[in-house]
Amino acid sequence: MGFTIIGICSISDMGLNGAILQIISHGFIGAGLFFLSGTSYDRIRLVYLDEMGGMATLMPKIFMMFSILSLASLALPGMSGFFAELVVFFGIITAKKYFLMPKILITFGAAVGTILTPIYLLSMLRQMFYGYKLLNATNSYFFDS
Repeated sequence: MGFTIIGICSISDMGLNGAILQIISHGFIGAGLFFLSGTSYDRIRLVYLDEMGGMATLMPKIFMMFSILSLASLALPGMSGFFAELVVFFGIITAKKYFLMPKILITFGAAVGTILTPIYLLSMLRQMFYGYKLLNATNSYFFDS
Protein backbone atom coordinates (compact mmCIF):
# COMPACT_ATOMS: atom_id res chain seq x y z
CA MET A 1 0.00 0.00 0.00
CA GLY A 2 3.04 2.22 0.03
CA PHE A 3 2.64 2.70 -3.72
CA THR A 4 -0.88 3.96 -3.13
CA ILE A 5 0.40 6.57 -0.68
CA ILE A 6 3.18 7.58 -3.07
CA GLY A 7 0.67 7.93 -5.91
CA ILE A 8 -1.73 10.01 -3.83
CA CYS A 9 1.02 12.23 -2.46
CA SER A 10 2.42 12.88 -5.92
CA ILE A 11 -0.63 15.09 -6.56
CA SER A 12 -0.48 14.48 -10.27
CA ASP A 13 -3.07 12.93 -12.55
CA MET A 14 -0.79 10.04 -13.44
CA GLY A 15 0.07 9.34 -9.82
CA LEU A 16 -3.57 9.41 -8.72
CA ASN A 17 -4.59 7.11 -11.58
CA GLY A 18 -1.79 4.72 -10.60
CA ALA A 19 -2.95 4.82 -6.96
CA ILE A 20 -6.51 3.94 -7.97
CA LEU A 21 -5.27 1.11 -10.18
CA GLN A 22 -3.06 -0.11 -7.34
CA ILE A 23 -6.00 -0.10 -4.90
CA ILE A 24 -8.16 -2.14 -7.28
CA SER A 25 -5.33 -4.51 -8.18
CA HIS A 26 -4.27 -5.02 -4.58
CA GLY A 27 -7.87 -5.67 -3.56
CA PHE A 28 -8.39 -8.46 -6.08
CA ILE A 29 -4.96 -10.04 -5.59
CA GLY A 30 -5.11 -9.82 -1.80
CA ALA A 31 -8.61 -11.30 -1.68
CA GLY A 32 -7.52 -14.16 -3.94
CA LEU A 33 -4.47 -14.92 -1.81
CA PHE A 34 -6.51 -14.84 1.41
CA PHE A 35 -9.06 -17.17 -0.17
CA LEU A 36 -6.36 -19.61 -1.25
CA SER A 37 -4.62 -19.53 2.12
CA GLY A 38 -7.95 -20.28 3.77
CA THR A 39 -8.69 -23.18 1.44
CA SER A 40 -5.15 -24.52 1.91
CA TYR A 41 -5.58 -24.41 5.68
CA ASP A 42 -8.97 -26.08 5.37
CA ARG A 43 -7.42 -28.96 3.46
CA ILE A 44 -4.16 -29.57 5.35
CA ARG A 45 -4.81 -28.01 8.80
CA LEU A 46 -1.25 -26.66 9.07
CA VAL A 47 -0.34 -23.04 9.77
CA TYR A 48 3.45 -22.84 9.91
CA LEU A 49 5.56 -22.91 6.77
CA ASP A 50 8.21 -25.18 8.26
CA GLU A 51 5.55 -27.89 8.72
CA MET A 52 4.36 -27.67 5.10
CA GLY A 53 5.91 -29.05 1.97
CA GLY A 54 5.13 -31.15 -1.06
CA MET A 55 1.68 -29.71 -1.65
CA ALA A 56 2.26 -29.10 -5.37
CA THR A 57 1.77 -32.75 -6.28
CA LEU A 58 -1.24 -33.20 -4.00
CA MET A 59 -3.12 -30.02 -4.96
CA PRO A 60 -1.93 -28.85 -8.40
CA LYS A 61 -4.86 -26.50 -9.11
CA ILE A 62 -4.46 -24.64 -5.83
CA PHE A 63 -0.71 -24.53 -6.45
CA MET A 64 -1.23 -23.00 -9.91
CA MET A 65 -3.69 -20.37 -8.65
CA PHE A 66 -1.44 -19.57 -5.67
CA SER A 67 1.56 -19.17 -8.00
CA ILE A 68 -0.28 -16.89 -10.43
CA LEU A 69 -1.62 -14.66 -7.67
CA SER A 70 1.76 -14.53 -5.92
CA LEU A 71 3.47 -13.50 -9.15
CA ALA A 72 0.76 -10.87 -9.67
CA SER A 73 1.35 -9.64 -6.12
CA LEU A 74 5.06 -9.17 -6.74
CA ALA A 75 4.22 -7.08 -9.84
CA LEU A 76 5.44 -9.39 -12.56
CA PRO A 77 5.41 -7.57 -15.91
CA GLY A 78 2.12 -8.19 -17.66
CA MET A 79 0.12 -8.37 -14.44
CA SER A 80 -2.04 -5.56 -13.06
CA GLY A 81 0.29 -4.78 -10.15
CA PHE A 82 3.14 -4.05 -12.55
CA PHE A 83 1.18 -1.46 -14.50
CA ALA A 84 -0.07 0.16 -11.31
CA GLU A 85 3.43 0.47 -9.88
CA LEU A 86 4.79 1.73 -13.20
CA VAL A 87 2.14 4.46 -13.41
CA VAL A 88 2.85 5.45 -9.78
CA PHE A 89 6.58 5.67 -10.53
CA PHE A 90 5.89 7.86 -13.57
CA GLY A 91 3.49 9.94 -11.49
CA ILE A 92 6.05 10.73 -8.80
CA ILE A 93 8.82 11.39 -11.33
CA THR A 94 6.71 13.79 -13.41
CA ALA A 95 5.21 15.57 -10.38
CA LYS A 96 6.03 19.27 -10.37
CA LYS A 97 5.41 19.71 -6.63
CA TYR A 98 8.65 18.11 -5.38
CA PHE A 99 12.32 18.83 -5.96
CA LEU A 100 14.57 16.29 -7.65
CA MET A 101 16.25 14.85 -4.53
CA PRO A 102 13.01 13.85 -2.72
CA LYS A 103 11.77 12.27 -5.94
CA ILE A 104 14.95 10.20 -6.22
CA LEU A 105 14.79 9.13 -2.54
CA ILE A 106 11.10 8.14 -2.76
CA THR A 107 11.67 6.22 -5.99
CA PHE A 108 14.74 4.49 -4.54
CA GLY A 109 12.81 3.45 -1.39
CA ALA A 110 9.95 2.09 -3.48
CA ALA A 111 12.39 0.25 -5.75
CA VAL A 112 14.00 -1.44 -2.72
CA GLY A 113 10.55 -2.68 -1.68
CA THR A 114 9.95 -3.91 -5.22
CA ILE A 115 13.22 -5.87 -5.07
CA LEU A 116 12.53 -7.39 -1.63
CA THR A 117 8.98 -8.54 -2.46
CA PRO A 118 9.98 -11.50 -4.69
CA ILE A 119 12.32 -12.76 -1.99
CA TYR A 120 9.60 -13.44 0.57
CA LEU A 121 6.87 -14.44 -1.90
CA LEU A 122 8.99 -16.94 -3.83
CA SER A 123 10.49 -18.41 -0.67
CA MET A 124 6.96 -18.86 0.70
CA LEU A 125 5.88 -20.64 -2.50
CA ARG A 126 8.97 -22.85 -2.45
CA GLN A 127 8.49 -23.89 1.17
CA MET A 128 4.74 -24.49 0.90
CA PHE A 129 4.64 -26.42 -2.34
CA TYR A 130 8.12 -27.89 -2.73
CA GLY A 131 9.32 -27.91 0.87
CA TYR A 132 11.48 -30.52 2.51
CA LYS A 133 8.74 -32.13 4.57
CA LEU A 134 6.35 -34.08 2.41
CA LEU A 135 2.84 -34.23 3.77
CA ASN A 136 1.49 -37.66 4.55
CA ALA A 137 -1.58 -38.08 2.35
CA THR A 138 -2.77 -41.20 4.16
CA ASN A 139 -3.35 -39.39 7.45
CA SER A 140 -5.00 -36.32 5.96
CA TYR A 141 -7.88 -35.75 3.63
CA PHE A 142 -6.67 -33.86 0.57
CA PHE A 143 -8.77 -32.66 -2.30
CA ASP A 144 -7.96 -30.13 -4.91
CA SER A 145 -10.11 -27.18 -5.85
